[in-house]
Order: sequence, then C-alpha cells, then structure tokens
Amino acid sequence: MWPVLWAAARTYAPYITFPVAFVVGAVGYQLEWFIRGTPEHPVEEQSIQEKREERTLQETMGKDVTQVISLKEKLEFTPKAVLNRNRQEKS
Repeated sequence: MWPVLWAAARTYAPYITFPVAFVVGAVGYQLEWFIRGTPEHPVEEQSIQEKREERTLQETMGKDVTQVISLKEKLEFTPKAVLNRNRQEKS
C-alpha cells in the first residue's frame, strides 16, 4: 500500500504542493498582520515636493537673481574644439 501512495504522491506532487504552499502562505500572511497590527505612519505636515520648494525658496531669498554670469564668462572655461586647435587666436 505504501509504494502505491508514494508513487501517487510523486506523480501528483505539483498538484498537491502548490495548493498546500498557497494555504500555508496565506495563513502565515494573515497571522503576521494579526500579530503586528496595522502600521502607524507618522503624519507629515508637508510633502517632499513642498519641502523641496520651500528649501529652494529660502536659498533664493538672500540672492540677487538679476546678477547672473554672462555666457562669455561661461564659455571661457569650456575646452576648445578639436578643429580650432590649429587656428590662430584673434586679437
């Protein structure tokens, strides 16, 4: 009798183990939530985007936004193009 049961269990193992694993997983999941309880999230007054906007506003409050670096000054620090290496500089 045992060899017949073992042969049947071996043949139908995928059909037996999946429902058993599903039930064990579902019971464990529910049991874990029952033991832990609902998680308490801290209530935030502002969202992350609002905090970021507030921080950028505070940073720009002390600056004069009309004073910007000209494009000519920015271009001085960029490397010269490869094709302009052999050309003479204009004075």
